[in-house]
Amino acid sequence: MKRLAGMVLALGTLAYAADQSQWGAMPSRNMVSAETGLPDSCDPTNGVNIKWVAPLGSQCFATPVVAGGHVYIGANNAAPRDPAVVGDRGVLLCFDEQTGAFRWQLACPKLTNSVYWDWTNVGLCSPATVVSGRVCIVSNRGELWNLDPAGPAGGALTVRESDARWRFDILKQCGVRQHDSAHASPLLVGNVLYVNTSNGVDDTHRGIAAPDAPSLIGVDLATGRLAARDAEHIGPDIFHCTWSSPCSGEVAGRPLIFFCGGNGLIYAFEAVTSAGAEVATLKKVWQFDGDPAAPKENIHSYLGNRKVSPVNVYGMPVFHNSRLYVAGGGDMWWGKREAWLKCLDVAGTGDVTKTATRWTYPLERHTCATPAVADGLVYVTDLGHFVHCVDAETGLPVWKHDTGAEIWTSPLVADGKVYVGTRKGELVILAAGREKRVLCTAKLEGAINGTATAANGTVYVATMKKLYALAKTPAK
Repeated sequence: MKRLAGMVLALGTLAYAADQSQWGAMPSRNMVSAETGLPDSCDPTNGVNIKWVAPLGSQCFATPVVAGGHVYIGANNAAPRDPAVVGDRGVLLCFDEQTGAFRWQLACPKLTNSVYWDWTNVGLCSPATVVSGRVCIVSNRGELWNLDPAGPAGGALTVRESDARWRFDILKQCGVRQHDSAHASPLLVGNVLYVNTSNGVDDTHRGIAAPDAPSLIGVDLATGRLAARDAEHIGPDIFHCTWSSPCSGEVAGRPLIFFCGGNGLIYAFEAVTSAGAEVATLKKVWQFDGDPAAPKENIHSYLGNRKVSPVNVYGMPVFHNSRLYVAGGGDMWWGKREAWLKCLDVAGTGDVTKTATRWTYPLERHTCATPAVADGLVYVTDLGHFVHCVDAETGLPVWKHDTGAEIWTSPLVADGKVYVGTRKGELVILAAGREKRVLCTAKLEGAINGTATAANGTVYVATMKKLYALAKTPAK
């Protein structure tokens, strides 16, 4: 297995560049990888460029991460690995990076408050983050776990609570009302893990059960103690839920946390990089309204309105070259069909709604995507079936490709290629650059909901049922 000769220092975190230990690049969240030698095609029917395939279950909405010789991905328990652990659960699976062999799992019972807290059979949706030799994951129960990559003690298959270094219950300790499922990708800045809380609407979708709960928190990596939280009172204005994870970047010599709230606002906070004696309040540097013309009062009366509604962001903001790239718009389940990709300046203070926009590019329909910014181009996807390539400086269209199916995934740019999975179960591989070229469209088993990951010469793609490891290999 290829290993890097060096290490990269990112805001106090050491990471092997050949591994992909977090969803998106650290800490910018850019969906771009420096990997080379990756396949430009695959064919599961004859095994071409298929390194291995591992069964997941019946539903998978997570993105794989790769670190320390392991591949981690969330799924459900429809294909039980442990005879002692049966029934509907959210499961984090650990596989061997080289062979795809199952190593161990974290299996969490479903919340029983109602289906709108933890949707049936959805499983564990959050991507893991591997930092400082620990696996950090938000479970389907809204618990942030800090686990040993070696797995449970004594050779057991399933992690027990006693195996964890610590466990932070976001719902109980922060008073959060999770909606549908937790989806959060922890981000380490200094010694603090930043996590969005998945606070959202109640079962009626017309009220907020936890209006005073934070939307963004920081947890001390060493102790699992709450280190910081926002005080922006975002809760009452959440249209659906808070599923967007934060990114970070340095501006004027200080690290900032960029966060998309469930109220349609984008925030920059000063980063708290170490835990103090008291829980710190995150200091807001600026805020930006993604759609000033959208409704601001009685927002839940616009539920299901496909023409007029508040906005939401599902993907993550991306920090690149002192700019912030964000894809958002109407909520895919309940909001208007209007969607956009925006490029923002990050140097302001206060309310920067009128001054921060460099450009806005319209998308076809709703979007769940985190952008990929590479070589002066921005790639983004939408539910209108399209992959878009946009000039990063001007926001002008370069090309777009109709995949013929809804896209919930983000694009991955690596080795001169753009990897995109569709809900039709097709992996589309395009050439990166200003000329549109389709290199391959491969049919995999099951819809693809999570972003592809590149690490150590291999591309990992998860469908609803299987995890595919793609590498340049001869036909089987």
